Amino acid sequence: MTKITNRCPWCGTDSLYVKYHDTEWGVPVYDDQTLFEFLILESFQAGLSWITILRKRENFRRAFDDFDYKKIARYPESKIQELLQNEGIIRNKLKVRAAVTNAQAFMEVQKEFGSFSNYIWKFVGGAPIKNALKTMSEAPATTPLSDQLSKDLKKRGFKFMGSTVVYAHMQATGMVNDHLVDCFRYEQV
Repeated sequence: MTKITNRCPWCGTDSLYVKYHDTEWGVPVYDDQTLFEFLILESFQAGLSWITILRKRENFRRAFDDFDYKKIARYPESKIQELLQNEGIIRNKLKVRAAVTNAQAFMEVQKEFGSFSNYIWKFVGGAPIKNALKTMSEAPATTPLSDQLSKDLKKRGFKFMGSTVVYAHMQATGMVNDHLVDCFRYEQV
């Protein structure tokens, strides 16, 4: 008899979504490069579904120089125009320009705190918040903490970092464990 693995229902049966859930979502990330990648992807996701972004993730990697924030911070107008013509990514003018602005703000945070990781993880005391959700309906879209972090990011010049985007970033990068308690990943992360 095959054992059925319990996982969070939001990923459904789409193989890309299942792989993301099983290997990445909720795993604590302390690496600045990966944190930046998730910031950019989350900012592009605003108003869209995450699966849309996941399906375009490799296109985003190629288009945005593997999320090299040092390069992105220096993108000239010609590169921005090139990105706006790239059908493989989300071609929203404000979001593309925000990626450049966010790369610049990201590096300013690094200068101030030594790393972006040091900065963002201080909001949760350096360790993941472990929630105990039994159903998806218990998962919040925002929290007072994501409100606070969003406000601070915006104050530092970040764009497309509303509280909902920030909370999704916190979930994705393991700052908060929102796997359901009966999901096989809950105890693993």
